[in-house]
Amino acid sequence: MLGSLVLAVLVGLVLLRSGGSLHGGSPSSEPAAARAFVSRAIDGDTIEVRIGGRSEDVRYIGVDTPETVKPGTPVQCYGPQASSFNHRMVEGRRVRLVFDRERRDVYGRLLAYVYLDRELVNAKLVRLGYARTLTIPPNTAHAGLFHRLAAAAGRAGRGLWGRC
Repeated sequence: MLGSLVLAVLVGLVLLRSGGSLHGGSPSSEPAAARAFVSRAIDGDTIEVRIGGRSEDVRYIGVDTPETVKPGTPVQCYGPQASSFNHRMVEGRRVRLVFDRERRDVYGRLLAYVYLDRELVNAKLVRLGYARTLTIPPNTAHAGLFHRLAAAAGRAGRGLWGRC
């Protein structure tokens, strides 16, 4: 009985240290956030950054902008505007990347909430109508916020909601 209790406590401590998951979470040796320099905005929801002495592509968590550079996909309605806005907002700037449960997508890109100063870029894209929500578990920390912002943007006809 005592051995089971000790084992349960140890498993609980491991879960707390690993962010609540024995798999799929970020290794405890990796930081939950990092500073980076945005080398370029690839499109409306993906950037290239310099971090830790190397170049990394970063896909914004929880949002999806219309396509402009996806091979085999035509440029979509409001894609150029979303891409241009993202370029103007973050390119050449220092940002803070905050990670959720999964660190990378199937393409090897870092997945992050991107902060410019104190502003959450992912949320701003949705709020202004440059992006729709794209919730992919387990990275759902701000899903509720993004859905509320998208609903308000849709009601107001902002951005792609008024044009596409």
